[in-house]
Amino acid sequence: MRRFTADYLERTRRGMWESREALAPLDLDGRRRVLDVGCGTGELTRVLAEEAPDATVVGVDADTDLLGAARDAHDDPEGDREGGLNGHGIDYCAGDATRLPFPDDAFDLVVCQALLINLPEPAAAVREFARVSSELIAAVEPDNADVEVTSTVDSEAPLEARVREAYIAGVETDVAMGDRVRAVFTEAGLSDVRSRRYRHEKRVEPPYSEADLRDVARKASGDGIADHEAELRRELDDDGYDALRRKWREMGRAAAGQAADREYERVEWVPFDVTVGRV
Repeated sequence: MRRFTADYLERTRRGMWESREALAPLDLDGRRRVLDVGCGTGELTRVLAEEAPDATVVGVDADTDLLGAARDAHDDPEGDREGGLNGHGIDYCAGDATRLPFPDDAFDLVVCQALLINLPEPAAAVREFARVSSELIAAVEPDNADVEVTSTVDSEAPLEARVREAYIAGVETDVAMGDRVRAVFTEAGLSDVRSRRYRHEKRVEPPYSEADLRDVARKASGDGIADHEAELRRELDDDGYDALRRKWREMGRAAAGQAADREYERVEWVPFDVTVGRV
């Protein structure tokens, strides 16, 4: 399974659930026991807890560093939802998506976000979800081949498309799974499988937030492309990767210059397919 830093998850999931309409098929207000598998730093876990106020919500992840970040984010002066399987609230625990540390039918809803795209055998995880769920399974998975970008820097959108193409070719899992999750659910024996698309819009425009300015600085330094160096180098030779990174930094410097003049604007739309199925 591929691993990510807490900083990377924060940057890529920022603002993801400002609109929660796409979660309607999960019937969250009627849930009692909800499991978020591959919860990472807990962004979706906290949303589930807010939308299912009468439920115990558990986040599980194999990465204990990410779980630490999730617990830190949960620890606030208003934080009165801490709990375990025997009481309403949020709990975090370590566990593998294909060997969950829970008994059969322990939850009435099992959810994952951007997890199946990072697993070499997503069907094995879905079968395990079905073991611990008594009713519903849901997966929120992106189609990274269908991302759209517009930018005031002319080179940004075509350059990002080139990087995305090389990344998808070089990664070892299906990161463009999107609506193909339906087939995985069906093969795992789930019934009444349905899917709806949600487009996560990420917008950068004046006045810039501190996070916006950090993202622009990462472009100019080349760090933005270095996040995926291993995958890109599987598809590109050394000269190809170095040339791509050089162009990326040039684009980043142009973006930084526009940002200094408060003229830089960028919009990215990442499609996510919310797929649900019944056990």
